[in-house]
Amino acid sequence: GAGVGPQRGSDLEAALTIDFVDAAKGLTTTLHLTSEASCSTCNGSGARPGTSPVRCTTCNGRGVTEVNQGGFAFSTPCNRCGGRAVVIEHPCGTCRGTGVEMRNREVKVRVPAGVDDGTRIRLKSRGAPGRNGGPAGDLFVICRVTPHPLFTRDGQNLHVRVPVSFTSAALGADIDVPTLEGDLVTLRLRPGTQPGSRHRVKGRGITADKAVGDLIVTVEVTVPTSLTKEQREALLAFAKEEAS
Repeated sequence: GAGVGPQRGSDLEAALTIDFVDAAKGLTTTLHLTSEASCSTCNGSGARPGTSPVRCTTCNGRGVTEVNQGGFAFSTPCNRCGGRAVVIEHPCGTCRGTGVEMRNREVKVRVPAGVDDGTRIRLKSRGAPGRNGGPAGDLFVICRVTPHPLFTRDGQNLHVRVPVSFTSAALGADIDVPTLEGDLVTLRLRPGTQPGSRHRVKGRGITADKAVGDLIVTVEVTVPTSLTKEQREALLAFAKEEAS
């Protein structure tokens, strides 16, 4: 019958906000939760200390009662004990007979490297306590990864947009590219590099499950907003030659 005997506790969810860099590298942190826990006064029995739940006399400790309807016999959870098979005659004053109380607790969470926004981490038996001696449920930690001012993610690849001067793109140049580790890598641009073109820096993405992603660099060509007299004359000469 429904609800008889040990019942598993319900699963709980908790959100964990993680910095973009921590999500890439992994970390161990502590969650502070307020949730149901087995009552510390009655050890979860629901009965006042010194007393015990007694067998329900309505269902004779079976948790279910038989109902006859039109020649058919149905088992339904006992109305008196709610299917628990026992009745608490002297409820615990702390939990009012429920066997559970709200309690602050700390849970250690190990976040593996490379988690994405929305990743669920399952912590076995860290959810709500079970009833009637049943096992506890699980705790699901949902990762919320904060955006980074420079980088975006696509799986294990990192993307970054780098401004490049018009002359560097046209003539070719070595440019400095930021990485998630904080150092700079040099990327060689060929002459005639186009705006919006993508360039791959191998192995500078996110490491997860022993695989390493790449850093994808998108070139953003910047156009000067003010020119010196000499620069203007040089560009006019270039434009004239381009048109001929």
